[in-house]
Amino acid sequence: MSTQPLSPSLNRTRWLTLIGTIITQFALGSVYTWSLFNGQLSHKLDAPVSQVAFSFGLLSLGLAIASSLAGKLQERFGVRNVTIGAGVLMAVGFFLTAHSENLFMLYLSAGVLVGLADGAGYLMTLSNCVKWFPERKGVISACAIGAYGLGSLGFKFICSYLLSENSLETTFMIWGGLAMVMIIAGALLMKDAPQQQQAKPGSVSQARDFSLAEAIRLPQYWMLALMFLTACMSGLYVIGVAKDIGEGLVNLSAQTAANAVTIIAIANLSGRLILGVLSDKMARIRVITLAQSVSLVGMSILLFTQMNETTFFISIACVAFSFGGTITVYPSLVSDFFGLNNLTKNYGLIYLGFGIGSVMGSLIASLFGGFTITFSLIIALLVISLIMSATIRPPYVERKSEKTMQHA
Repeated sequence: MSTQPLSPSLNRTRWLTLIGTIITQFALGSVYTWSLFNGQLSHKLDAPVSQVAFSFGLLSLGLAIASSLAGKLQERFGVRNVTIGAGVLMAVGFFLTAHSENLFMLYLSAGVLVGLADGAGYLMTLSNCVKWFPERKGVISACAIGAYGLGSLGFKFICSYLLSENSLETTFMIWGGLAMVMIIAGALLMKDAPQQQQAKPGSVSQARDFSLAEAIRLPQYWMLALMFLTACMSGLYVIGVAKDIGEGLVNLSAQTAANAVTIIAIANLSGRLILGVLSDKMARIRVITLAQSVSLVGMSILLFTQMNETTFFISIACVAFSFGGTITVYPSLVSDFFGLNNLTKNYGLIYLGFGIGSVMGSLIASLFGGFTITFSLIIALLVISLIMSATIRPPYVERKSEKTMQHA
């Protein structure tokens, strides 16, 4: 799609697609209320909470894997049909979760099926929506990913109410049905974005379109992948153990440390909105540099200072702000480097870093013991990422420079 004025019908179509994407993302974000159910599932299955909570780790991994494959599905079936399929699969996953009688069934239903459904819808609908708005990619990413984040907050109240009025099994089935209806309703408003026009020869205003096979041969691709993995590892690890950090390192009471959840939610959403909007005003890689710097400040407070209540909340707010902003800006950043037409595939492989990052921090902490070694590794990776973001250049700029030198 060019940046020429759109016809009224196309303009209407893209705004309907945005509305449908927001509705779908809100429903898909509901999976982040999962911790509400760990206690009751633990009692029902007579299993430790840690083993029950592992289902969410599987869900995150399934989400990342499905996101990386969604581009192929969209090519064959279209965004609307794949999204409808994701909604149905999510309902099936929650229905089977309601009837799970052992951990294996829980892992298969809540982990694998719900994770695959969420991933199939999440990145594909986001990328498709961004393609419809090439002139304001940052704001559109912020709207879509902000809706995903708000879904976890909205469904926290919905699921809490359902649990107070119904059994665990009934709650899962109502949750699955409600999510399915919202996802399908959103899907019916969506249409596949038209192919983007290639950049004119010699133009550096936009990237040429690289296929995934072409992109993975470039060092920039793996630099962006490492930066994304680092952001996800730092954000997901600190968010996941924030309460434990507060109690273990700052000696806060359990009730005070639990306030970290609220601080994280506010900072995460702020990062998505502020950095997403900012990314349309300045070079997106500089926005990532800013996010990395903020995260480095937060991690340095965690590792190098004797924290009190205030500095603890500041540190986790920095990390959550950076994480929320990074995952919002990254789809548009990847399109800046490798073009819009293959964004779902090119970003999909990088997005595997979300799944790897979701388990990497916890795995290192369990293998080597304590927070210190994990914090140290994250800081080292952040410094490397900061150097990369300060020096990386889009591949099409390099290609132009090479041509200029050849003509000289």
